[in-house]
Amino acid sequence: MQTIDSSQVYQNSWMTVREDRIRRQDGSPGIYGVVDKPNYALIIPLHHDRLHMVEQFRYPLGLRRWEFPQGTAPDRAEVDPLDLAARELREETGLRAGHMLDLGVLDVAPGFCSQRGHVYLATDLTEGPHEREHEEQDMRTMWVDRAKFETMVHRHEVTDSQSIAAYTLLLLFERTSGRIAT
Repeated sequence: MQTIDSSQVYQNSWMTVREDRIRRQDGSPGIYGVVDKPNYALIIPLHHDRLHMVEQFRYPLGLRRWEFPQGTAPDRAEVDPLDLAARELREETGLRAGHMLDLGVLDVAPGFCSQRGHVYLATDLTEGPHEREHEEQDMRTMWVDRAKFETMVHRHEVTDSQSIAAYTLLLLFERTSGRIAT
């Protein structure tokens, strides 16, 4: 596929939207609407068998949702994923990780969005004050054991696809490495 022309139709501090005219392999023309967002980091804080979750109001849904700490750098900046993960963990939960393990990468919505997520397992945790952004002022946190997390998924209390996919990456890591992460 070849991009013929690209024009930005909208931008703010978190994303841009562009429209691309393309030529397909057979020569026929087409169009793509693309949401460009910076890559994000998602962190699974794990202590023994407990996971640390955050809950916040998600404006597009009009609902409060439980999920793992995650986010992007301000002003659409691209930041080293490991540095971003440490910052997001600290900002949202106040936790600092002695060890961060890269679990993999997730594509958010590759049919229309360029954003990718880097997933980390955070262990050897110490607590400190959170450093939340203004939009996160209503955020709540809690520790849940794995059984409770899985129940929350089944009850539709955790519906964030990135959090559910990240938990799957954790389970796959444990199965392929032969050890339970703690």
